Amino acid sequence: MSDFQEARQILGARLSDLRSEAGMEGKHLAAELGWQPSKVSRLQNGKQTASAADVSAWAAAVGRPDVEPELQGLRAGAELKHRTWRRQLAGGHAERQKLAIRETEATRLIRAFEVARIPGLLQTREYARVIFDSNAAFREIPATTEKAVANRMRRQEALYEPGREFRFLLCEAALYHRSCPKPVMAAQLDRLYGVVGMPQVDLAVIPFGAELRRTAAHSFWIYDRRQVIVETITEELWLTADEDMRLYERAWDWLADSAERGHVARRLIGRARASLELA
Repeated sequence: MSDFQEARQILGARLSDLRSEAGMEGKHLAAELGWQPSKVSRLQNGKQTASAADVSAWAAAVGRPDVEPELQGLRAGAELKHRTWRRQLAGGHAERQKLAIRETEATRLIRAFEVARIPGLLQTREYARVIFDSNAAFREIPATTEKAVANRMRRQEALYEPGREFRFLLCEAALYHRSCPKPVMAAQLDRLYGVVGMPQVDLAVIPFGAELRRTAAHSFWIYDRRQVIVETITEELWLTADEDMRLYERAWDWLADSAERGHVARRLIGRARASLELA
């Protein structure tokens, strides 16, 4: 059973309990709501996703408007798609990169915020190879590095396709956190330096010491206004609820207020590049 289906069944069980507590048969509740009895059954059994209006109407019909916030929270949990890395990466990274290609192809505007690493869409082949090898070792999964790198490079073709827009926000720390040999990091920073000013790509850096309206809690990617993807150590969260979209867009805007672009961003990248020669 998927995590999404499990969340939907939890909500359905709670709806069923409330109906029973109210002493109502399913067909009576359906009549009260003006629904087909089959809809009541599908919602209770987790076979249909409840809308916000469905949940509100159910709470009112069973005489429990006080539980609507709880039910809406369960509904939002059903909309939150948890994708555990253990499941996604069971066969290695290559297949997950194919999914990234599909999501990118379906998106016109991508906004990415990274705290401590270079975004995949901007990684060099060598940097990506180190990241995939390290992650495979950490997660103890099959190493499909060469196929994963090839898929990541293919995904980057979208950077040059007309009609697409990419906005990247990097904390300056991402320019210094080095999970690869110095020559690999140097080439990666050279790549970033060249990205600044590239058509269809906006690359901005949040400098050390910048005043922030909100601290950077974690990395996240916004795909159009369709979904937000957040990575944790154990899972990947795909957020689609309107309230989540609004919150992450606000986080993006507030962080972007503190970022530097153009020649200042290039200077920050160049300073990080120079530090490799001095170390």
